[in-house]
Amino acid sequence: MRLAGRTALVTGGSRGIGKAIVRALAAEGAKVAFTYNSNTDAANELVKELELDQREAYAIQANAADAEKARELIESLLEKWEKIDILVNNAGIIKDGLLATMSEENWSTVINTNLTSVYNYCQAAMRPMMSARHGRIINISSVAGRYGNPGQTNYAATKGGIDGFTRCLAHEVGRRGITVNSIAPGFINTDMTEAVRNAAGKEITKQISVRRLGEPEDIANAVVFFSLNESSYVTGQVLTVDGGLTLGSGM
Repeated sequence: MRLAGRTALVTGGSRGIGKAIVRALAAEGAKVAFTYNSNTDAANELVKELELDQREAYAIQANAADAEKARELIESLLEKWEKIDILVNNAGIIKDGLLATMSEENWSTVINTNLTSVYNYCQAAMRPMMSARHGRIINISSVAGRYGNPGQTNYAATKGGIDGFTRCLAHEVGRRGITVNSIAPGFINTDMTEAVRNAAGKEITKQISVRRLGEPEDIANAVVFFSLNESSYVTGQVLTVDGGLTLGSGM
């Protein structure tokens, strides 16, 4: 219960990595709200699961790219909790394709969902965190943002952008007691990476030093660390959590 008394908001929290993050923060005693885009059943199931464990959790349907909704959501949580201690920007999608044939819609949808949403929620949470002189912002990026993958110019652009955003914002708000860090997962066993895993087959694990895919809980554990008081001297960092996938010369 190292986060007892803390409040947290996780974007994209109804499945995959986001779901594991919500569970991990709640297990440490935090009150957790999370957004989801469309899967109401999955969101409600997660809330019920946490309530059975005597945890306080709220599911809020929101398009992460909607700036006005982000402001309204933060305001409603401030009315409920009076503070926002932890913000985890996890919402993300993929719409892969070679740049030569990528539609403008697939480019802009990924940019807005993955990157603009980080701007939306960080800006909305800035003033209450600065007033409290305390805050933990954790942004979920990807090793693709540093090393790139064919067919992922849009996705990699957003993830590289998140890492740069993280470093800049850490400079801006550090003196107010707010830390800003990024976590870059490698191959994680989620629905979103299923197509890539199926295409590569068993060859994927041969590229990973620990010889296994990552699990959502591996990322959630890193989020918990960045949320704790013990990490208060760590900011502006990009923590790669990939089992050694990107060791040496790269992917």
